[in-house]
Amino acid sequence: MPLTATTLLNRLLARGKFRHVQILLKLAELGSVQRTADAIGVTQSSVTQTLAYLEALLETALFHRHAKGVHPTAACHDLLPLARQMLMGMRDAAQAVEARQRQGEGQVRLAASISATNGLLIETLSAFHARWPGIQIQLREAENDEQLQAIARGEVDLVACRRPPVHPEGWEFHPLLADRFAIVCRAQHPLAARGTADRDQLENAVWMALPTGSAARERLDSISARCRAPLKMHPLVTRTSTMVSWLLLNHDLLTVLPLTMLMPLMRTGQIVELDVAGTAPMEPLGLLQPAQRLAPAAQQLSDFMRAHFTAAAQRH
Repeated sequence: MPLTATTLLNRLLARGKFRHVQILLKLAELGSVQRTADAIGVTQSSVTQTLAYLEALLETALFHRHAKGVHPTAACHDLLPLARQMLMGMRDAAQAVEARQRQGEGQVRLAASISATNGLLIETLSAFHARWPGIQIQLREAENDEQLQAIARGEVDLVACRRPPVHPEGWEFHPLLADRFAIVCRAQHPLAARGTADRDQLENAVWMALPTGSAARERLDSISARCRAPLKMHPLVTRTSTMVSWLLLNHDLLTVLPLTMLMPLMRTGQIVELDVAGTAPMEPLGLLQPAQRLAPAAQQLSDFMRAHFTAAAQRH
């Protein structure tokens, strides 16, 4: 007779261990008992015994055995996302305890988009740490759905992002910085010295595109639709920030991107904005945070950033 979920839960609570989760994940990743043992620092027999124990505990086969190793069963695939979430929670707990013991004022789990990192955080985090050196910030990169998933799983305290169309329940958005699309190129591009481009020059240029579905790609497609022929595109399509920067700095390309995404490179003069038709406003960048019960360290960071950008707007 199949076990009920309540029975399985009680078994895991009474007899499960964190080490079991680690071995389950590593075995699924490596597909080898010996390599799993080497990676974790235990014996091969320990991994084998742990797997047998887990399968007996759940009364479910978790791996298929074969001559070259093991691979997860369908039941194991169902468990892996939950196991990863559990392990991530344990890591966050360890970091929180370390932050409290070593620095005394807690930590902030902060997720940020690329644009928010460049437009909001690079400018403010050093000043924040100078003011609050005892607060540790755990920063992770996340875009769109990744941010919402992190909120739903309780993995973040604050999210630096563009204003979302719909707020998660119980969360509110505080706008900090206006943004817009910009057509840009490297300082060595033939069009950079002029600072502008006419229709023929835009149509004859080679462009870099972000993947379909991104706001920047939609804007580029809108520009292309108004041209007499399709724009010439570089063959590499990516949203990886390191590669986007490398392509722009090493090739004579045009692209359309959020202005805030390029702020560090524009401040150094490596990237230049062209004054042409095609720019358009975007939703502002800001902080998405719980409407109530914000942790003290996260509240300090939120208050600091909101005061900083309010003062910057008043100066301008």
